[in-house]
Amino acid sequence: MNAEISVFEVNIRFVGGLLSAYYLSGKEVFRRKAVELGEKLLPAFKTPTGIPWALLNLKSGIGRNWPWASGGSSILAEYGTLHLEFMHLSELSGRPDFAEKVMNIRKVLNRLDKPQGLYPNYLNPNSGQWGQHHVSVGGLGDSFYEYLLKAWLMSDKTDEEGKKLYYDALQAIEKNLIRKSSGGLTYIAEWKGGLLEHKMGHLTCFAGGMIALGADGGPDDKTGHQMELAAEIARTCHESYARTSMKLGPEAFRFDGGVEAIATRQNEKYFILRPEVIETYMYMWRFTHDPKYRQWGWEAVQALEKYCRVEGGYSGVRDVYANTPNHDDVQQSFYLAETLKYLYLLFSDDDHLPFEHWVFNTEAHPLPVIKKQNVEIANHLK
Repeated sequence: MNAEISVFEVNIRFVGGLLSAYYLSGKEVFRRKAVELGEKLLPAFKTPTGIPWALLNLKSGIGRNWPWASGGSSILAEYGTLHLEFMHLSELSGRPDFAEKVMNIRKVLNRLDKPQGLYPNYLNPNSGQWGQHHVSVGGLGDSFYEYLLKAWLMSDKTDEEGKKLYYDALQAIEKNLIRKSSGGLTYIAEWKGGLLEHKMGHLTCFAGGMIALGADGGPDDKTGHQMELAAEIARTCHESYARTSMKLGPEAFRFDGGVEAIATRQNEKYFILRPEVIETYMYMWRFTHDPKYRQWGWEAVQALEKYCRVEGGYSGVRDVYANTPNHDDVQQSFYLAETLKYLYLLFSDDDHLPFEHWVFNTEAHPLPVIKKQNVEIANHLK
């Protein structure tokens, strides 16, 4: 196949999907295909630092980065969102090289100076130096942080390095990015070389669920504080939905010029069936059983039915503040993988895919916790 693919997208959707299919069905074909596809991705790591290319030609094995990325850099959320799947590939194939590739990414990050303890979105795979000092918990950054925490949880809490990296990163995010609006809404701003942009993306709304998921293992009794923070973020993201005509949230919303949790730019008013807000409701429900999270989820279901349901399925809408929907005529694959799955889990019992046994990859494909006794790979890497 002479085509370029996104290493990140193929990993989270296809490798993750095949791994899940294997663990849920036990069918050997899924294991074999997951490993075969994983092997196809390995040439992406042939860079001076081992930080993988974003794009890979599967036939030639030649990689490159997105032409728009700062200084030819790789993107934090892309190279930082391989860990869970690659650890499972090693586990299922008996080959340590998958795990080695993703552990090396951490080595590179560990020896770099982090501005204020923050991780910039851009890293040059040739020089091993940061690109522009932009930091985001939304697009370009998001799932890197999620995978640090989930690496620790998926390792049956043996991956102490992943744990430390997550809590240190969260501390830096709290100090530098988390702010409260004059109306009392807690939000996560974007950081551009030290200057804050008071905007929060829909993608960033996953962070409520992430912080709740990690609250338990937090350092020195921060559990209560982190649960409070998670609840505040969930509330802000709900407000971004509640303040629109359609009761569906915009792609990005701002906290400036007297505006709170509202999209002010036309190109940020769309909704493309994204899951992050519902994902956070699901985690908050599992950890608190506060009925408002199911109520908020149900509001979203009703809005999806009213404004997004079309003859052939569901469609995104171009302006959530309009009274009638202007459909974009696209049903994103994450709508089925994530949005509907998280809604289903929000209204299921806690023992349906329980968190003690399952970790969700960033595309909501469930992966089993690798129990402590499975330490061959961990030992090999030491």
